[in-house]
Amino acid sequence: MCRDSLNVTAAVSYSGKKGANRVSVASDFRIFIRVRWAWMLITAMFLYGIGVGILAPMNAVYLKDDIGLTKVEIAVVFMSSLLLNMVFTICVGFISDKLKSRKRIPMVAAVLCAAGLLLYMQADGFVLALLGMALATAPSGMIMGQMFAMARNHFTRWAPGIVEMSQLWLRATFSVGFFTGLLLGANIFLIASFQGVLWGNLFGYVALFAILVFYREVSVEPVSGKPKGGEPFSLVMLIALLLLLCADAIRGLYLPLVVNERFGDPRLASYIWSAQAIFELLFMTIAGYWAAKYGSIRIIILGGVCAFITYITYATVDYLPVFFIVQPLYSIFVSILLGVAMGYVQRMFLHRTGFGASVYVFITQTASLIGYVLPLMIKGITPNIFYIPAALVIVSLTTIVIFMFKEQKMKRITNRPQISH
Repeated sequence: MCRDSLNVTAAVSYSGKKGANRVSVASDFRIFIRVRWAWMLITAMFLYGIGVGILAPMNAVYLKDDIGLTKVEIAVVFMSSLLLNMVFTICVGFISDKLKSRKRIPMVAAVLCAAGLLLYMQADGFVLALLGMALATAPSGMIMGQMFAMARNHFTRWAPGIVEMSQLWLRATFSVGFFTGLLLGANIFLIASFQGVLWGNLFGYVALFAILVFYREVSVEPVSGKPKGGEPFSLVMLIALLLLLCADAIRGLYLPLVVNERFGDPRLASYIWSAQAIFELLFMTIAGYWAAKYGSIRIIILGGVCAFITYITYATVDYLPVFFIVQPLYSIFVSILLGVAMGYVQRMFLHRTGFGASVYVFITQTASLIGYVLPLMIKGITPNIFYIPAALVIVSLTTIVIFMFKEQKMKRITNRPQISH
């Protein structure tokens, strides 16, 4: 793999013979925010992030404390919803590139999710919670995947030099909204309990729908031949990324439950995630430029090391301030996983942007499904759960390192000069 072919020509310029890289973050970011109609994509991602962030860290706690579901029932609710979500996401991914208007997909999904939330609010037992959660989350995979597909086409059309960085910055914009939603969710919970939190989540879908109504979608002519900046397809790397995403999914579901069990306050998970999100905004951009300079695979390995340290800390330390101290470290991992890794997967399918974006979302959903099941092997809700994601990270990093060395060996063999007799 050639120093990773990240297409960030506007981000990195090569100076003459020395080949020194001069990175102009400010210049690229000005281009990003000034691109025609880009502000609508930015605003949509921000408001959608707020809606998701308001509910995300408290959802499992709501099912446990307000509705009274058991650990197994909570896992069944999440897994069933995810299975439907995966089916919707990959099926839509296959057909989205053939549609003239891709934005209708997230618009319909937003309506369905909002309807599901209204049903979820009425849940008083397992059945209604399952039905409401399934309808509220099953179509959501069609939102993120197709939003990033639309964004890739948009910036390919209007600012081709910053396509990859635009994807990272849009993901960072979602994180800004998510961070804002975390803070809002914790305070809304104090004022209006979990019902207020659910209404906040509903707001995100309504706002997304309203903005997409006025957004002017951009289409890009298909490129013949091998697309510039693409990545070779690698099933090994997709599996390795799946393991890393599994680890993050376990942390996403069980950290709020473990923190609540340990320290007795459901709001603490929101504050911990907020600390992570603050640093995530910084590291998302840095990780993108690091990937351009050192290669995506090397940066993904760095992220995995940071995740391993964090999981071991969760499992072994029983001191709340330490949970906040390690969040910057975990932010590096999340920034790389959701930014650099997402771009890496999408570049495997540059001929089909909708399908490529859906593949990444599908992998994250598969990881979440596996992540919900694995901790069931451990009795109760204890810090020991985090030994599982730590083990997954070790397996993933071992796989990635072996893959990287094999690629380098093949490259050396390919580039070796032929000796003529």
